[in-house]
Amino acid sequence: MRHPSHSRKGRGATFDPHNRFAPTFSEAETDGWWQEALADRIPTSVRDERSRTALSWNDSPDLGFDRSLNPYRGCEHGCIYCFARPSHAYWDLSPGIDFETRLIARTGLVDTLREELCKPGYVCRPINLAGNTDCYQPLEAERRTTRAILELLLECRHPVTLVTKSALILRDVDLLSAMARQRLVRVFISLTTLDDDLKRTLEPRTASPAARLKTLRVLNQADVPTGALVAPVIPGLNDHEMESLLQAAKDAGARTAGWTLLRLPHEVAPLFEDWLQAYYPERAGKVMSLVRQCRGGANNDSRYGQRMRGQGVFADMLRQRFDAASRRLGLEGRAALGLDCQAFRPPTRQGDLFA
Repeated sequence: MRHPSHSRKGRGATFDPHNRFAPTFSEAETDGWWQEALADRIPTSVRDERSRTALSWNDSPDLGFDRSLNPYRGCEHGCIYCFARPSHAYWDLSPGIDFETRLIARTGLVDTLREELCKPGYVCRPINLAGNTDCYQPLEAERRTTRAILELLLECRHPVTLVTKSALILRDVDLLSAMARQRLVRVFISLTTLDDDLKRTLEPRTASPAARLKTLRVLNQADVPTGALVAPVIPGLNDHEMESLLQAAKDAGARTAGWTLLRLPHEVAPLFEDWLQAYYPERAGKVMSLVRQCRGGANNDSRYGQRMRGQGVFADMLRQRFDAASRRLGLEGRAALGLDCQAFRPPTRQGDLFA
């Protein structure tokens, strides 16, 4: 692995790709004039956005949930492969470095969620925190929005699933333990690699592999049901670690496991390819060849039934390896949640809190 001169310390993306919604396109060109050097470090900025709705709904057969909640837009973790990067273009921001450095914090989210849970006809099913970006990214340490959401869900006995790469979730072990006693929560820790060097460039501001495994152990000791997501599996880069990751997760107390194949929608494809050329040029050709073998010759396949697992010989081999290792280790599938949706009671409305 090499360290490119154009990388920014602590950031995943090496450039800002063109915003596909922008009416114009600009391209840098060397004209012989002096140019100021790019900043080695880019600070993170946050702007607030008042939430008019809380829950996002989906009818995808590929997902194990039909509703999710995202406290933040953008993610400081900076995972180069993140499938959510293209969503930043909706706010006239780049899916590249902007996605990691120009964040949006959704304010009033708990009050909005409270009102939605009080609506007549609301049917309780698990809420996924968070479907797009990590709800325990560094910004959560200051804003504490995720914790406030958990407090509300515990109050009304609403089940929730959480997916994170962050050890910050241990701050809320008191709430998670209380919810676990009522079968209201399951936590999934995303495991991508056990290689610290790979993690530092692939997921620059996430917890280390050792910290994630420790998080699994601590949650397990607190009787919080946990699972591991081996995600994403990147052919030719980390797929050889699949069995080791599952074994480490099992040893740390994970009860369930799942996996997804690398997804490269929209701007993520050029970002990932540039990252490969910057850090792993000797593997870049092989990795992209294997990715395309799993995607019918393309960089990405967004069709239901294909986007999470891929197709073809290599994708089938990955599936067989995961299934065999999971059976051997006694890890259940993600569908085995066992959460209680019957205990839900609508929370007190905001206006009634002061009556």
